[in-house]
Amino acid sequence: MKLTPGNSNRLIFQSDFDGTITVEDISFLLLDKYARGDWRSILDDYKSSRITVGDFNKRAFSLVSENQNVLENYVLANYQLRQGFKELTEYCSKNGIRFVITSNGLDFYIRAILKHLNLESLEVFSARTVFGNRHLETEYYGPDGNVINDGFKEAFSRHFIKSGYDIIYAGNGASDAPAAVLAKHAFATESLTGKLDEMGRDYYSFENLHEIIEKLKKLTGS
Repeated sequence: MKLTPGNSNRLIFQSDFDGTITVEDISFLLLDKYARGDWRSILDDYKSSRITVGDFNKRAFSLVSENQNVLENYVLANYQLRQGFKELTEYCSKNGIRFVITSNGLDFYIRAILKHLNLESLEVFSARTVFGNRHLETEYYGPDGNVINDGFKEAFSRHFIKSGYDIIYAGNGASDAPAAVLAKHAFATESLTGKLDEMGRDYYSFENLHEIIEKLKKLTGS
């Protein structure tokens, strides 16, 4: 099925961040370095669906007490991007495709990386972080402005669809699956591919973001 920006529905490229735009999960990078405690056991609880992603972030990052500058400097010295990120945002901009990041990650490091890349104008929906207490505090807010503890990416997908958009989705993990199945076209890598296979959902696999651009050119005829 071809996508044409001139159709009645507008196009939006909804992308995960950690492990999709970046090579690895930046949250895990920070927790491995700075968490004072066994954050991996909390991750096991999340992966086993015993707690929500909101609960995971609150519990795991309560083990981190460093200030924002320390954390941002570490991120900027150690993050790696998948090839083609800037080119993908430029392609979307030139072809009338709204580009948004919806991430279970934390706003401060996503914003720091985007600023480092001179892409701070990109739209980002993610966990909000509060510094100033003895540890980091995080909270998710849905498109209605209310606190949401789970299903964050899916909530924004449904909001975009209700607003008249056809979604092109890109992600890498199981948490991306509920949003990916709502998309007109889905791009998947890593564990998201297996999850979508289980669900019987068609998708395009990718290793770098240049591959997504080339597929989009065929889908949009641009």
